[in-house]
Amino acid sequence: MKFGTKVIHAGIEPDPSTGAIMTPIYQTSTYVQAAPGDHKGYEYARTQNPTRAVLEKNLAALENGADAICFGSGLAAMDSVLKLLNPGDEVIATDDLYGGSYRIMTKVFGKYGIKFQFAGISNLDKLDALITPKTKMIWVETPTNPMLNIIDIKAVCDHVKDKNILVCVDNTFASPYLQNPLDLGADIVVHSATKYLGGHSDVIHGAVITKTAELAAQLHFLQNAVGAVPGPQDCFLVLRGIKTLHIRVERACQNAAKIAEFLNQHNKVSQVYYPGFESHPGHDVAKKQMRMFGGMVSFDLAGNSEVSARKVLSGTHYFSLAESLGGVESLIGHPASMTHGSIPREERLKVGLTDSLIRLSVGIEDVDDLIQDLDQALALV
Repeated sequence: MKFGTKVIHAGIEPDPSTGAIMTPIYQTSTYVQAAPGDHKGYEYARTQNPTRAVLEKNLAALENGADAICFGSGLAAMDSVLKLLNPGDEVIATDDLYGGSYRIMTKVFGKYGIKFQFAGISNLDKLDALITPKTKMIWVETPTNPMLNIIDIKAVCDHVKDKNILVCVDNTFASPYLQNPLDLGADIVVHSATKYLGGHSDVIHGAVITKTAELAAQLHFLQNAVGAVPGPQDCFLVLRGIKTLHIRVERACQNAAKIAEFLNQHNKVSQVYYPGFESHPGHDVAKKQMRMFGGMVSFDLAGNSEVSARKVLSGTHYFSLAESLGGVESLIGHPASMTHGSIPREERLKVGLTDSLIRLSVGIEDVDDLIQDLDQALALV
């Protein structure tokens, strides 16, 4: 089954009681049993819900995994993955990553005796220098947020495959349409399904997909024990969004490529971060492990002025100034004060995240309108 068919059919059947083609929203907290333990596979909705079960089957198929586990948000999904660790364990993570990921690692799990090291792990020698007998997980974002660096997933997985180290990839920026980390050797994939999977900026959701049934069983246990589960309405919305995932992401990628070229030639722009450029240091790896180069573009203004950046951020019409990404509408953001505000400034600057950096989540509008919108906003500088 090819991807465009999977998004619509994988794990999804018409409702057996009515024939409804859309998966019903099973808005219930509990299920009637004929006798204690004699039930139809469902006991309590924190543990199981039929709408959620269909979504989990669909997500597992999209990422070519053994199973999927859904959560109330992307950070709730990440929280359960990190709960696979024990005090004293060490994690090596991408040094350029989402601010919420950095916060949960350093401010939440750090105080429980888990050590986190942040590094540019595209350099395998640098990765080697950080690995110790206590290293139990490598956390990869690729493309990274917001600098759009590329990590060679297969190279990292091959490098540690005999070391009893889990490789977890946050695949939110790419989506399953562009990249399948489990096929490249990763053990776990995490998504903020709020973004491209949902695709319509109307739901908060998270998902984990595993390579093995054993890992899935551990995460299903945590899903039930901790209880950070999504409601059936949220699962329905993500299922609805997934049906157009391939079409939406393809259009966003096409638009992003044209916008990146426009910005790269603009005299008010000093640097454009976009893996589709041949000059991008991760271009060849991105070309190898991704189907297209994504719908995200980041750029710095000439002079690196935060004041100028704020004029641009407040001057667009079709690019809405807002948190998040991956919806059908285009968004513009200021990572230093928004998505990455929880990362200390000195750490942000180490990876090139300046106070003037602007991040675009390119939507599926007419690209000429989007370019015109950016052009008139840049004219305000």
